[in-house]
Amino acid sequence: METALALDLTTKIALIVAAGMGAQWLGWRLQWPAIVLLSIAGLMLGPGSAAVLGAPLIDPATDFGELLGPAIGLAVALILFEGGFGLRFAELRDAGSAVRRLVFVGAPLGWALGTVAAYYLAGLSLSLSALFGGLMVVTGPTVILPLLRQARLSGRAAAVLKWEGIVNDPVGALFAVAVYEVIALSGHGAPGFGGVVWLLGASAIAALMGIASGYLLGFGFRRGWVPEFLKSPIILATVLAVYAGADILAHETGLVAVTALGLTMANIRFASIEEMRRFKESIATLLVSSLFIILTAGLNVQDVMLLDWRSVGFVAAMLFVVRPLVVFISTIGTALTFKEKLLVGWIAPRGIVAVAIAGYFASELGGDALVLAPLAFAMVFATVLAHGFTIGPMAKALGLAKDGPEGLLLVGANPWTRDLAKILGEIEVPVILADPNWRRLRQARLDGIKVFHGEVLSEVAEHKLDHARIDWLLSASDNDSYNALVCVEFAPELGRHRVIQISAQESESTNGKAIAFTTRGRTAMRRGRTSDAIIRDYWKGWRFRRTELSESYTLDDLIASLDEGADLVLERQANGAMSLLGPGREPKGGEDAIVISFGPARKVAEPGDPATD
Repeated sequence: METALALDLTTKIALIVAAGMGAQWLGWRLQWPAIVLLSIAGLMLGPGSAAVLGAPLIDPATDFGELLGPAIGLAVALILFEGGFGLRFAELRDAGSAVRRLVFVGAPLGWALGTVAAYYLAGLSLSLSALFGGLMVVTGPTVILPLLRQARLSGRAAAVLKWEGIVNDPVGALFAVAVYEVIALSGHGAPGFGGVVWLLGASAIAALMGIASGYLLGFGFRRGWVPEFLKSPIILATVLAVYAGADILAHETGLVAVTALGLTMANIRFASIEEMRRFKESIATLLVSSLFIILTAGLNVQDVMLLDWRSVGFVAAMLFVVRPLVVFISTIGTALTFKEKLLVGWIAPRGIVAVAIAGYFASELGGDALVLAPLAFAMVFATVLAHGFTIGPMAKALGLAKDGPEGLLLVGANPWTRDLAKILGEIEVPVILADPNWRRLRQARLDGIKVFHGEVLSEVAEHKLDHARIDWLLSASDNDSYNALVCVEFAPELGRHRVIQISAQESESTNGKAIAFTTRGRTAMRRGRTSDAIIRDYWKGWRFRRTELSESYTLDDLIASLDEGADLVLERQANGAMSLLGPGREPKGGEDAIVISFGPARKVAEPGDPATD
């Protein structure tokens, strides 16, 4: 069917990608779950546009024809690889006993209870119930992490939800893939003894292909056989080759192979693994967003009509019975309090990956399996909306949410950062001072400053730092390159506008040797204020001052009173919002705002000046 606008296929593909990335960006901007906006975009491009224009802008089955199935299959293969690539077995040791119990006890228990609910309530066959029950174990890390930031949830409950989502993402996919292979390889019926042997053999061959490919890539990378710029493309090509190769040897086993490849690559050591992980996350985000648009645009009234009152009962059972039971049973004997179990037992939003994989399985299996896609949509919408709107109020009611002003991570312990941390503590701004040198942290600990002893770029920091309490980063070590590296590492989490470093140049002119603007943080205070210059002024007697603005003493009064060369460092508004000042980030002022400056110490306060030394 031709659309009213008669768009060609190239334009449609560009429209799908643009809509997917636009929805992801808008979700980040508005702090909404991206899956909601992706769904709206897909419905507008598909059924919505058909109602207005008489024909859909995007009709996947017609537009892509026979290429739709293979394209979705390759996309799902890359998504499953990225999921496996995110599961490091070492993380299970560091994530805590509650997370390990939720993985080793909770995941199988959730699979079993989900299967029962799907069979008796949703009316699915036993095999489809087992497949869908396994898929519903996936709690959607791409949805959970924004919810944790939105609710400012910290402590054990946040750690458990975060790591459960990360670890269970590939675990749930493995459950679903295992059942799918049973259904596909047995011809949709119960396999006999020979079928079981064939199934196990084919799956073993596929897994061995993935494992062998992973070790071969790791060996080649360590030996330097592959240049850095080719590592990510070669991994991408290997994923596609392993998927296709496994399917040739044993049809429908490609998903097992790529998942095994991802798990192998995640758990062998090679220097570029973090760069590979970021690349794969980027590819997965692009594919998941585009695939979600395609699946949503392909929905029609007939698909939605497959849902009935039994589907509503299944969703309700998963929310109010299965999830709480899984959490309370699997965490018996752990350190989680009743309130923490109550919150964790309620929050379990399903994400885009669950819908993408369910849609793929539905299209491959056909028949009764067609209900999987709309049922997955219903589950995702119900959990995202219910949990998204309740996590904040519930966390506050239970006393588990972070209160107070925005927090700061200070990297690099020295007299200047210690004094800054002390004066921020006086105005109740949460500060963590991080440094790998215990001796440099000694005085800060004696002063009562919260410290992190270790490398902020390490995996230990990823696990031990309370990221829910970090809203801004200031890297102030004496190494410009290190400061830039820290800012680049934290930029995806905090936003590039919130990662700040001490200036790398003593003048605004560029000499070709400075760190590129795109690979460093934004400048603190003003250009030319290097670490050496700051420490030199500190030993000359410069100190921090805090000034509370009011109707009688405004920002203009403060600026007029500053000594020559003094720096404006930070502003905290009355509502707790904070801003590290610098080029393009001037103070806004306002009644009850507090401004921190750094300048020559004053022995006597000026008349009318409320600032204190």
